Amino acid sequence: MSTPKKIPKKYQPKGFEILHDDLDIIVGNKSPGILTVAAKWERENTVHGLLNQFVRKGNPRSTKVVHVVHRLDQATSGVLVFAKTEEVMNKLKDNWKSFNKTYYAIVHGKLEKKSGTIQSYLSEDEDYVVHSSQDSDQGKLAITEYTVLKEIDKFSLLKINLLTGKKNQIRVHLSEQGHAIVGDTKYGRPQSPFKNLFLHSAELEINHPHSGKRISFKARVPAYFKNLIEFEY
Repeated sequence: MSTPKKIPKKYQPKGFEILHDDLDIIVGNKSPGILTVAAKWERENTVHGLLNQFVRKGNPRSTKVVHVVHRLDQATSGVLVFAKTEEVMNKLKDNWKSFNKTYYAIVHGKLEKKSGTIQSYLSEDEDYVVHSSQDSDQGKLAITEYTVLKEIDKFSLLKINLLTGKKNQIRVHLSEQGHAIVGDTKYGRPQSPFKNLFLHSAELEINHPHSGKRISFKARVPAYFKNLIEFEY
């Protein structure tokens, strides 16, 4: 597989730094604040919408589209992959559980157990709030593995291995441990002095849908992570 050409900065979609682009997939680093896909309150300015324009390369007659494989919350930054055909999308979705998804999170306080697994059943209510339960009838199984990498006075940096990918999973799991993610006004502290959510999709390791080769994509963390906790991310 040939190495994809570097995309000039002026063609990069705003809010999505393209890391890799080939015939099957397009991978990038999503900025915090931009939606992955359209929502009731925002139809146009989404990564999905921007990438549809990107693959059409200014041709108004083009019907080219990219296909959504997975999502990141609006406030979450990091690695996102899109498929260029429906076939590739289905292939990636079918194998999603076998891929490695690594996140960084900075949380309030210090965890008693420096590594562990959080497991519960998650369900979403009509207000789009996700609830956690130990009752298997109350939602879908969600499993989050974490390791504490560094602690400072009031905060801890965690590396997270996402074993299942449910909506708001990491945020809900850490919140119910009493260690909400810094800047999480939905599941943490409603009033936060931090403008950003300290949750970042740092690395995604997949099998390439065409070659089958295992490949890894890394997205650099936003500057505000380093400003809060210095670390070799």
